[in-house]
Amino acid sequence: MAITTRHEPDHQDPADGLLDDPYGAYARLRETAPVHRIAGTDGNPAWLVTRYDDVREALADPLLSLDKSHATPGSYRGFALPPALEANLLNMDPPDHTRIRGLVGKAFTRRRVERLRAPVRRTADALLDAVEPLGRADLITAYAAPLPITVICDLLGIPDDGRRDFREWTDTLITPDPAHPEKTERAVGSLLGFFTGLLADKRREPADDILSDLIAVRDAGDRLSEDELMSLAFLILFAGYENTVQLIGNAVLALLDHPEHLAALRADPARLPAAVEEFHRYDGPAPLAIRRFPLQDVTIAGVTVPAGETVLLCLAAANRDPARFPDPDRFDPARDATGHVALGHGIHYCLGAPLARLETETALAALLERFPRLALGVPRGELRWRPSMRTRGLRELPVTF
Repeated sequence: MAITTRHEPDHQDPADGLLDDPYGAYARLRETAPVHRIAGTDGNPAWLVTRYDDVREALADPLLSLDKSHATPGSYRGFALPPALEANLLNMDPPDHTRIRGLVGKAFTRRRVERLRAPVRRTADALLDAVEPLGRADLITAYAAPLPITVICDLLGIPDDGRRDFREWTDTLITPDPAHPEKTERAVGSLLGFFTGLLADKRREPADDILSDLIAVRDAGDRLSEDELMSLAFLILFAGYENTVQLIGNAVLALLDHPEHLAALRADPARLPAAVEEFHRYDGPAPLAIRRFPLQDVTIAGVTVPAGETVLLCLAAANRDPARFPDPDRFDPARDATGHVALGHGIHYCLGAPLARLETETALAALLERFPRLALGVPRGELRWRPSMRTRGLRELPVTF
């Protein structure tokens, strides 16, 4: 899938294997081509940045814009979302980014999120109650997915009957089928219809939830446009669960692969908060930061990237950079993993980071406490990863307990 800038028939492109063996490819790229031209997530050329110092600096560089209007015409496609879903923080620079983030940021402060610990634990316990009599389960479908979906839908005030199809629609966006583009079109249409109806319902019957608060802000003045309101609702729901699903699944797999660490965390759950940082670093759910577009020619690690071309900052590669994390391919929940960039850096640092941490910590605490005989339900080699550079997560995680 790599695009080379010159023809070298006798040499392997260091980016080969980005889907099948991502960490091997990242290591080759860091060593030999830390800024390398590849086929991006939309199939068009993009510059992949892999070393920790370069990625961290670029994440906070104001010359690298999130606004797609700065992309060279025809060079980037991305998600085919309508304007009503695209006017969100992932496509914005200051001052609009500052304004929108300020409106919703208070809902995700550490203090407010900490109040959710007991409700999140109740949800986790209820999900485990449902599967315990079965003795086995797909942990993604039965636990890792419904837990964060339930939490974020409760925060937004989405009724139970509105939660059923959302994961299917977003899965279609993240791992589109090139042979059936109509599936993506249907998913986008369904998402637009869902949020249009949801906001209309909330306007008729406001409640004590984030969406009702945002609608009140929108209807009281000009601090939020209607497209921004709907796009923000979409982003909170989508980002509020998608990465956490994969993080929980990847964390459980890492522990099953390292039973000595699983036993240590089970014996001392107070170590879980530090372990969550290592889960982010070791095998985080988002290999790439949101694409950037240089406002002018920029130089990264000695490579000049022309204005308007797509830049992909590889968080997963940066988090395995031996220049920053000694013995980076070793999973060690006791290491100091602070400084990882799995959640970003700078003004675009993940807004929902406190919630993701709390959900993952709580989900693992409940699981390890409930199931002392937790084990993989299939041979390790039969597990399959989702075929996407946008996300790092398992299709399924069969376990027995």
